[in-house]
Amino acid sequence: RDRYKAVRVLKEYGGRVQKSVFECENMTEEQLLKMKYRLESVVDGIQDSIRYYALCRDCLKRFEISGFGRVPRVENFKVV
Repeated sequence: RDRYKAVRVLKEYGGRVQKSVFECENMTEEQLLKMKYRLESVVDGIQDSIRYYALCRDCLKRFEISGFGRVPRVENFKVV
């Protein structure tokens, strides 16, 4: 399935924090573009979507987790 192919790609760039949420830290613009290209090649754009959220340093300072989890380091950060 497309989802499993996408998961394999995403695991190369970051860690899985929920079933469909990955945190990819300290990515360069080139790495981000390469990851997006690879994901677009394995995901059906008609039935599925991928959302990219860029979080700034100030946003990460206000980051909270309820329950078990780790707080990410405050650096350049992308949530996929």
